Amino acid sequence: MPATNHDDLTWREIAQVVRIGAQIQRRKARGKGGTARLERQADDIVAKAQARENARRKK
Repeated sequence: MPATNHDDLTWREIAQVVRIGAQIQRRKARGKGGTARLERQADDIVAKAQARENARRKK
């Protein structure tokens, strides 16, 4: 179930994306690269949530 009527993400998915975003910012602040994998993980979470909610709405 989505967290709000305007969002496709559940509360758990929101927490995961926020955690990944914090990791990305921490790595950038330390001057380290290699954030592509983390960014891809966050994008995958959002894409799966959108696909799930679109499929649910079409029923």
